[in-house]
Amino acid sequence: MIEIPSDLHKDLVPLAFLLGNWAGAGVHDFPGSEKCNFGQEVSFTHDGRDFLEYHSHTWVLDNDGNKVRPLESESGFWRIDADRKVEITMVRDDGVIEIWYGEMADKKPQIDLVTDAVARTAASQPYSGGKRLYGYVKSDLMWVGEKQTPEVELRPYMSAHLKKVVTPEDVERWAKALPDDMPDDGIAFFK
Repeated sequence: MIEIPSDLHKDLVPLAFLLGNWAGAGVHDFPGSEKCNFGQEVSFTHDGRDFLEYHSHTWVLDNDGNKVRPLESESGFWRIDADRKVEITMVRDDGVIEIWYGEMADKKPQIDLVTDAVARTAASQPYSGGKRLYGYVKSDLMWVGEKQTPEVELRPYMSAHLKKVVTPEDVERWAKALPDDMPDDGIAFFK
């Protein structure tokens, strides 16, 4: 279910499907790095201004699905214009700062992105750009990332399937929105 908060900046309505907290798992595989399954928590929030604030944390999972150690963290700001063009400023824990541009697909919640600018600290690993695809599919958030370095051509390196995290506040808000004439036994509701 996509909710559009009343205080969401009007320009951000096309990105409303991203809002909230998400959690799930995915696969990481890039030459020179450990191939692994990872867990991920993502949040998209807003404060009424014309951007979404984004935070992502990933960690390596063992074969039983337990957290082993941090993998990557990134934070940024997402904007969209009237032509459905998306721009993102992002900072990653490995010393990379990126500017991403892309666009939202017509008539569906899908965003294609590509890096426009990359800045790296002296301590960061080689990295020269990337592409990402985000999509809202059957109430889940899915994404795939590609990256390239001076030594490795652009190729997929991470993808994840995330579920919306439901909070007690969400349940309370949904309960208050139920109609007053709900059947007592619950069965009549499905007839």
